[in-house]
Amino acid sequence: MKNKIRVLIADDHELYIDGIKGFFKDNAIYTIVGEAYNGQELVDKAADLQPHIVLTDLRMPLLDGSSAIHLITKANLSVKCIVLTNYENDMSIIEALEAGAIGYITKNMPKAELFTALDQVSRGYPYYCTTTNTKMIKLLARSQFNPHKHEKKKTFSERERQIIRLICEEKTNEEIATQLFMSRRTVENNKARLFKRMEVKTSVGMAIYAIKMGLYVLGE
Repeated sequence: MKNKIRVLIADDHELYIDGIKGFFKDNAIYTIVGEAYNGQELVDKAADLQPHIVLTDLRMPLLDGSSAIHLITKANLSVKCIVLTNYENDMSIIEALEAGAIGYITKNMPKAELFTALDQVSRGYPYYCTTTNTKMIKLLARSQFNPHKHEKKKTFSERERQIIRLICEEKTNEEIATQLFMSRRTVENNKARLFKRMEVKTSVGMAIYAIKMGLYVLGE
């Protein structure tokens, strides 16, 4: 257990916490070290249990999730916070990210996505749920949230920048291939390579990276 990544869960619904805990049964990488049912309890337990990752709802009694995240990350910058939410396009998510969260997922996510998010965040990289849409990308782009601000800028070729721009514009692989006179397989290979270089898992992650690093201007 001491070598596992320690996770603290917070939600004001006991049944939901019990359901999440079930995902971690016999997991070789992650272990649940505690649960909290309100924001103040989350802050107190984070200080006491020293988790590596916090999974937290935003709407909780006594102290909301964003305020709890701010206090937790202020006290210990090494703690990575992930938002659990029922709302896919909500300013409270932006507030939580600006408060120090490094990612968010919806409560109806499949088990596989939960662990993809945990794997990404545990390595220090942001994660955005797969249902994130254009409206949310615009909110993220215009917010103060910038998980890449301390990263060294990477150089991308003109062709790579073209592919990045088209991905940001939500073009399919087929559309990108047609527009750039490439095969679909070449587009897929380039896309996978770009994901790896940016340390992102989704097109949303790429879009946020591109916007925050000045590779793409929203609405251009």
